[in-house]
Amino acid sequence: MKKCRLAATAILCLAPLANANADTLLGIYAGAQGWNTSAAGGFSETSTGNAAFNLDTQTNTSLYVALEHMVPLVPNVKVNYTTLDSDGVTDLNAAFEFDGNVYSENTALLSNVDMDSTDLILYYELFDNDLFSFDLGINGKYIEGTFFVEDTETGTNGAATFKGIIPMAYSRIMFSFPFTGLSAYAEGSYLSFDDHKVQDLQAAVTYSFIESLALDMTLQVGYRDVTIDIEDLDDIYADLSYDGVFAGLEIHF
Repeated sequence: MKKCRLAATAILCLAPLANANADTLLGIYAGAQGWNTSAAGGFSETSTGNAAFNLDTQTNTSLYVALEHMVPLVPNVKVNYTTLDSDGVTDLNAAFEFDGNVYSENTALLSNVDMDSTDLILYYELFDNDLFSFDLGINGKYIEGTFFVEDTETGTNGAATFKGIIPMAYSRIMFSFPFTGLSAYAEGSYLSFDDHKVQDLQAAVTYSFIESLALDMTLQVGYRDVTIDIEDLDDIYADLSYDGVFAGLEIHF
């Protein structure tokens, strides 16, 4: 009985250390962001036919999960899902052909962008301490969506659906300010190749308001800029940009 009590006491004493070591060996980060997005640009089904649409400001969302570990040579993993939706009404300044229909100049054309992206990021922490960290890796950005237009007077409409994977470089840098709970980071994925230019950049200030052995919780406020300039991705051409402030919450287990 005495040995059992001693063993139980030892387990209770070592439990906090086990939790701390588990956090060192394996960390899970999960976050959600609301993004006030201003959108601009246009799309088409030909290399010379992009129409410039008056796209409205809209709230988009982003959700992500990251897994970090201490296994040598095996990259960390992050998955990030983002909506990129917007719509508006435009008076065409030139004739526009889409989905087999021709819309003449001065037509009031309703446009809708229903698009999202899923990033699969593999990265290494090249430097990491309590004050500074630097990550570098690759990102396979999977984009899918539907572009829709409709003549507001006649009701003539058309739609085109597309999807594709875009390989990108990825990096992240973070600075922490000791004893304040405050940090700042910049994160980005980018590609510039032939006629394609895609970038996804964000910077934010964070505040950690809960820090415990069980979990950490952090508030984020920042700015994000996404550019999607693609040529013949699943027979779609587009030059779209999204930017605006975001706020988010991250949980670290």
